Amino acid sequence: MPSPLNIREDRLLAELAHLATISAHPAPAVTRVLFSPEDLAARAWLVSLASHAGLATRFDAVGNLFITLEGSDPSLPPVATGSHTDAIPNAGAYDGTVGVLGGLEALRSIREAGLTPRRSIELIMFTAEEPTRFGLGCLGSRMLAGALSPEKARALRDPDGRSLEDLRPADCPGDLEEVRLAEGCYHAFVELHIEQGPQLDTAGLDIGLVTHIAAPAAFRLYFTGTGGHAGAVLMKDRHDAFLAAAETALAVERAAIESPSPDTVGTTGVIRISPSAINSIPCEAMMEIDFRDTDLAARDQALARIREDAAAACARRGVSLDWSCINSDPPAVCAKDLLDIAARHADSLGCSRIPMISRAYHDSLFMARLCPTAMLFIPCLNGWSHRPDEYSRPEAITRGTAVLARTLFDLSA
Repeated sequence: MPSPLNIREDRLLAELAHLATISAHPAPAVTRVLFSPEDLAARAWLVSLASHAGLATRFDAVGNLFITLEGSDPSLPPVATGSHTDAIPNAGAYDGTVGVLGGLEALRSIREAGLTPRRSIELIMFTAEEPTRFGLGCLGSRMLAGALSPEKARALRDPDGRSLEDLRPADCPGDLEEVRLAEGCYHAFVELHIEQGPQLDTAGLDIGLVTHIAAPAAFRLYFTGTGGHAGAVLMKDRHDAFLAAAETALAVERAAIESPSPDTVGTTGVIRISPSAINSIPCEAMMEIDFRDTDLAARDQALARIREDAAAACARRGVSLDWSCINSDPPAVCAKDLLDIAARHADSLGCSRIPMISRAYHDSLFMARLCPTAMLFIPCLNGWSHRPDEYSRPEAITRGTAVLARTLFDLSA
C-alpha cells in the first residue's frame, strides 16, 4: 500500500447510527421498505454524504445508486463494492448498511490519502435486496445481471397492488430495459457484510472469506380442498387443505435433514388458510417455502422429493395442489484470486480469518454473473440478524472496512 488508508471509525459509526434513525419504527428496531418515505430519505442522505466527499452519484431506472471515485484511466472497467440499505420490518442497524457505509468510508479513505486509483471504484447501493415490498429479493442486482427481465419486473405488485413503476421516484430516470449491465462491465466486485450467523463471533475471528454463496429457491403452493362445518363433517369425509399443507411443511423439514449435503436448509415461512375460522374446515391454504444449498444437484434432488411427498399427501386427502416457482437461482463461487488479495490485506492488518460459506444470499450472488466476485464477512453478536438487537462491534466494522479499502485499492491499481 503506497500510503496508509485511514478508516475514520468515529465517522463511520456515527453514520451507521444516524442511518438507523431513518426508520418507520422507533429504535432499536429499523424498518426501511423499498420506496417508502424512510427509504427515500435514506437515499437522499447517502447522496448528500457522497457529494460532500466529492464523489459522483447517479441512479438507474430501478433505483440502484452508483457512487463513483474516478480513476486515472476511464477506459478500464471499474472495481465495485456495495450492498443495501433497505431493511425488513423490525430489523437491525447493520445488515447491508455496513457494506454501503463501509464502502463509502473505503472510498473516502483512498481519496483523503491523496491517492488516485488507476481504475475507477464504484460503490453500489442496490435496490431492494430484501423481498419485503415485492416478495422477491435482490431486485436491483437481479436486474443488473439480467436475472430478472424488465417485463417480469413490471409485472411485480406489492401487497397494495402497486407496481414498481408506480412507486419509483422521479430521480430514477430511464427505462427498465437500460438497467442490465454487460458481462465484464466491472473488473471485480467485493461486498462487505455482517455474517448473520454465529461462526465468527463464537470463534472470536475477525474476517470470513466467503468461498461459496448458497443457491436459493422459493416456491408458493396453493392447496384446495373442501370446506365445511367443523362439527358436522366426520373425519373420514374431510378434504382438509391445511392438513395437506402441514404434511408438506414436514416434508420440507425432512428433505433438508435427510439431504446428503450438510448445507441444505428448508423453511416454511408463510402459511395462510381460508376461511380461517375455528369452527370451519380449511378449504384453501397457501404456503411459501424457502430451500437453499451450495450444491445445486442436492437442492434439486431434495425439492423433487418434497414435490412427491406433497403430491402423495394431497392425493391421500383429496386435495388439489398448484405449485409455482417464485425464484430458483444457481449458487455462486467466489473468485479465489480476489479472496487471496483480501486474505493478504487481512494478514497485513493482523486480522484473523477463515474461509466460509454464505448460506444467506446477497447481491453478490447476482454480481458474480457479471464479474469476478468476493464477499467479506465480519462477526455479529451471537449471529443475530433481522432483529432489533442485531449488533456488530465497532472494532469488527473498522477492521472489515480497512480490509475492504485495501482490497479495492489493490484491485484498482
